Amino acid sequence: MSLSQLGTPVGPMVRVHGGYANRMYRLDTDLGSFAIKELNLADRRWTYHVDDVFRFEQTAFAAGIPMPEPILYDDRTLVHRWVDGEKVPEAPVSAAYAFEVGEILARLHALDVEWPHDATEEPVARDWPELADRATTTGQPWAAELASHVETFEAIAQFVDTCERPGPVVLTHKDIQPWNLLARDGRPVLLDWELSGKLDLSGELGSTALSLAKGPGFDDVEPAIFRTVLDGYVAGGGTLPPPGPSWFVYLIGGWLGHTRWNLLRCLAGAEAQTGPDLQLSHEAVRNGVRGLPELFARLPHLETLLTRE
Repeated sequence: MSLSQLGTPVGPMVRVHGGYANRMYRLDTDLGSFAIKELNLADRRWTYHVDDVFRFEQTAFAAGIPMPEPILYDDRTLVHRWVDGEKVPEAPVSAAYAFEVGEILARLHALDVEWPHDATEEPVARDWPELADRATTTGQPWAAELASHVETFEAIAQFVDTCERPGPVVLTHKDIQPWNLLARDGRPVLLDWELSGKLDLSGELGSTALSLAKGPGFDDVEPAIFRTVLDGYVAGGGTLPPPGPSWFVYLIGGWLGHTRWNLLRCLAGAEAQTGPDLQLSHEAVRNGVRGLPELFARLPHLETLLTRE
């Protein structure tokens, strides 16, 4: 992609570290500042519908959804206008912030955008015993922990594969987590739309509400913040689906696939030229090996968040 139409650079393009999927750079020119995202095409977990995602972003931006303005794209690169804001920590957000995220989701789901692809989730892998053996053989630092949780990971895979999704299916962002949000003047800005597509509504709401209502673990989940996201969704014109485990299956399944993908990158033993740094992949595997069994064990308790006391 030629970046010449972005203006004359006033300095070198600078790598912005920390991405868990792609690689990001900032480019400052005489026409402004831009986020240049280099897509990882080497070992993606899903098909990236770049044309449709960019069109969805343009529609959302035109409708006033708070997000970076989409500027350019090709099959390898995305360009957005740079947005300054505060990073959102992995901690319960304020009630006002949670409510507005819920409202934004309702507005997003109401957009009339043609999407020619069905709702799909990545196939559920069942090779956890083999992966644990390979991790042990290659001396991975988290191998022992993984081996001790193999049966749990098999049970998680079974749950993800068989849990009924009640619908409706909506076109949405699919990845509203603290690391994909900014706070600008205390209000939310939605980043990183690459996962956009159709998804069961309960999975989108459960994943979003839980991520905004908790810290790094699951000991400090604030039910009031969880419910406030849902209140915002209703206030924005949305209708809540029935309660049940489907509210959390997308979050669990996504984390399971993310852990396995990074695990395979670690087993390769060499840092890939695209996607996250090898150190970040090890961190992602450690977080998944420790966090997924805890999340799965707490599923019955999490379902109580869906009803008011």
